[in-house]
This record gives sequence, structure tokens and C-alpha cells, in this order.
Amino acid sequence: MYVKRNYGFWMTFNWSKWPFIIGVLYSGVICITFYFLDINFHVPWQPLSVIGIAVAFYLGFKNNSAYDRTWEARKIWGSIVNNSRSFGANVLAFVQGEDKEVIQKELIYRHLAWLTSLRHQLRLRREWEHTEDRIKGLYSPTVCEDYYEKLDAQLMTFISKEEIDLLNLKSNMATQILATQSIRLQELREKGYFEDFRHMEFNHLVISFYEDQGKSERIKNFPFPRQYASTALWLTMVFCILLPFGMLDIFQKFNGLLMILCPMVSGLLTWIYFLMEKIGDYSENPFEGTYNDVPITSIARTIEIDLREMINDDNIPEPTTAENGFLL
Repeated sequence: MYVKRNYGFWMTFNWSKWPFIIGVLYSGVICITFYFLDINFHVPWQPLSVIGIAVAFYLGFKNNSAYDRTWEARKIWGSIVNNSRSFGANVLAFVQGEDKEVIQKELIYRHLAWLTSLRHQLRLRREWEHTEDRIKGLYSPTVCEDYYEKLDAQLMTFISKEEIDLLNLKSNMATQILATQSIRLQELREKGYFEDFRHMEFNHLVISFYEDQGKSERIKNFPFPRQYASTALWLTMVFCILLPFGMLDIFQKFNGLLMILCPMVSGLLTWIYFLMEKIGDYSENPFEGTYNDVPITSIARTIEIDLREMINDDNIPEPTTAENGFLL
């Protein structure tokens, strides 16, 4: 997630410059051919403008749908924040006994292990995602995590190596951590650390964590329907291919240097349309590990700080800071 007030113009242009460059060169060839060879192959601007309006409406539909996916992901993780704080407060209030501090720390640490595992799983590669930008780190090359190598090391902070070894045998570690947490809560109930009513409250929170995990996985594992995404791209390409011929209909009345405006205007319009398409394309996948993601690493760190402060823990980490304006 970009946290500064605005993307810089040159940053935006550098990210999306190739449609402009190709559009200027393509239109320049057509305009030069028209001007020097006097071949009249322009297209009337009026019907072409109708096509442009239709493409713009379609891009608007795609971008709105893509934004809905991003905003839904942010709401899901907002729910995880709220439920995690409730879980921490309940652990402090409900768990009683001589060694309650040890039990409280165990439960909260296992919850933090679930958060860690979930956010790593959500950043794993999917075929339809823009992982080439994540790997290269287009503007901020150091912020993306090496998910495979760092997961076990981070889990060791919260749970035992024996538990991690068992989890590594499972296909969905986050799911199994919550299952272990549920079993442990039942054991604590049987040992008298809390009564049935409070155990039911814990169980409701575990269910809510499963629901939030499932909602996140739905966005992660179900891509924005490719027929909509692909059609937006092809319609944009068709319009931009025809665009220089429509520009000739407008600029053919001018002579000399004014004809230079024809490829420049065509390139600018091509850039605008492809920029709109690309913004929607990069908003479809809010967990892919690029610069427009929902900042789940930062959110998880905020939860960790809150819960560890509840139990007066040591060595509490600092909040995640933005690097080059990007917060993951």
C-alpha cells in the first residue's frame, strides 16, 4: 500500500510508459505515411469516439469490481484486528489459575503464530498474479518477504519446534494452528482454567478467525474472472489501434508542424486508456505482494504489539514502517 499523499507523476509514468511510447511510434508511422505519401486512410472520428466511450465504461466497470476486491480484503483484515483484540482481552479476563500467566502467553503466542502463517500463505504465488513485480521489487526491492525461508524462523518465536514439525506435514498450516488452539482450549476447560460459558466465547472467536481466513483465501484463490479482465485488455487494444486513424480525421486539415500533434495526442490517449486498464489489473489481487496490496504485514504487526502489550511481554517489536512510501 502506498502511504504518501500522491503517487509522483514520473513514478506513475515510469510504471506505465510503454503504451505511450509504443502509441507515439505507431501513430507516428501512420501520420508520416499519410502526410508524405498522401494516402487517405483516416477513420471518421464520430463512430470511433463512440467506441472509446464504450471502452471507458467497460474499464470503469472493471476498475470498480477490482477495487471492491481490495476493499473487501481490507474489511476482512479489519475484522481480524478487532477479533484478535477481543481474543487477547478474553484470555486475560477468563483464564484463571496459579500458572495463568504461562497459559495466557501460550494462547496469545499461538494466535500470533496463526497470523504469521496466514499472511505468509496469502503471499504465495498464484499464476494470475503479478509476481514478476513482487520479485523484482519495482520501486521498493527490499520490502517483500522470502515467504518459504522465513516462515519457520518466525513461527519459532511463538510456538515450539515440535509443533512446527507437525504443522509442516500439513497443507494448510494456518488452519491446523487454529485446530490446535481449539483443542488446547478444550484441555484447559477440562482442567478448570475457565468454565463452559467462557469456553463457548473462546470457541466463537475461533470460528470467527476461521471465517476471516476463509474469506481471505476466497479472494486469494479465486481470481477476478478472466473473461472480464481479458475483454478489457482486448477492447483497449482495438480502440488504441484504431485511434491514430481517427486522429488523422481531425488533424488532416492542418499542415506542417501541427501534424506533429497527431502522434503525440494519439500516444497520450493510448497511455490514458492503458493506464486505466493497468490500475484495475493491479487492484484485482490484494495479497500478491506488490505495492498496491492490503498491508497485512503491517496489520499483523499492529495486532502482535497490542496482544503482547496486554501480557506485559518483553522485546515487543516496533510498528512496521513504510519503505520508499510503500507499506506491506
